[in-house]
Amino acid sequence: MQATTQENLKAAFAGESQAHMKYLNFADKAEKEGLHNVARLFQATSYAEQVHASNHLKALEGIQGTVENLGTAIGGETFEVEQMYPDYMAVAEKQGEKKALRSMRWALEAEKAHARLYGMAKQSVESGKDVDAVDIWVCTACGFTMEGVPPDECPVCGTPKDKFRKF
Repeated sequence: MQATTQENLKAAFAGESQAHMKYLNFADKAEKEGLHNVARLFQATSYAEQVHASNHLKALEGIQGTVENLGTAIGGETFEVEQMYPDYMAVAEKQGEKKALRSMRWALEAEKAHARLYGMAKQSVESGKDVDAVDIWVCTACGFTMEGVPPDECPVCGTPKDKFRKF
């Protein structure tokens, strides 16, 4: 694949991925405003954007075997923890952007857990087995992710445990 086409597919993947998430959030807002059919429109379009992003990722040959995919995921989470969020947070702090700083701090803490969980999963898959069937919980406020039983309050943002989502 020529460099320009690959760069264009990467840009299209990023754009479609962002549209997918943006439209999901727009759907939530429309739902809260009682606009259920507008919410459905946003949800449907969000799904279409996800399909587009998935097709672009496949064209980029960005989906490999699970061990390789876990390695890619670990690399991405580690980059976010070690470089991206610390750099972004330094700028937000200098500029006094408290909302951005909080959002980034919350994400940074969740990314640490993601990298750890992916690392454990990779070890299991490399040894020829799936991970154990345990409950995975995500704080709906900050994204903190954990296995087992959630604490009374999220250790990152203090959200009560009844706001955690089980996977």
